[in-house]
Amino acid sequence: MASDFTSDGLSASLEDYLEVIFHLEKANRVARAKDIAEQMNVQRASVTGALKALAARGLINYSPYRTITLTASGREVAREIIRRHEILKEFFTTALLLEAKQAEANACRIEHAIGPVAIERLVRFLEFIKHCPRAGTDWLEAFANFCKHSQDPPDCEACLKNCLQKLSVLPKEA
Repeated sequence: MASDFTSDGLSASLEDYLEVIFHLEKANRVARAKDIAEQMNVQRASVTGALKALAARGLINYSPYRTITLTASGREVAREIIRRHEILKEFFTTALLLEAKQAEANACRIEHAIGPVAIERLVRFLEFIKHCPRAGTDWLEAFANFCKHSQDPPDCEACLKNCLQKLSVLPKEA
């Protein structure tokens, strides 16, 4: 279930800082400004400004020349940002069949703008296409073939016949 907390009011850049701090903290127990700068490929001065802004919002514990940690609310915001990122990446790879690198890049861009209702619909859509007998892996494979041969219209009649045959072998509900 999704958190009720959203990161409204944070810029995409500040959200990126929270993500990086979360991952560094997970790997090293703390984050350091120089590691953040390296990971984000930015100057240390940019990191300092962002850290001050995040600290002012109560999302990180920060003092100059000290290690950085997330506060409880900062961790919650970071988890939600990462959750949106992972859902988008899964949607791009599973439903749209993008390469992992493309999925990652698009998820990074869109995670900052997508709203909570849209994210929840994506989650439900992913569940639907994985489990619905009218969708599932056959449907995804048909979509993959359609993408490869986009000039040809899909053979819907054959696909429907195949789906109906599969459904007819299932036990009937009373």
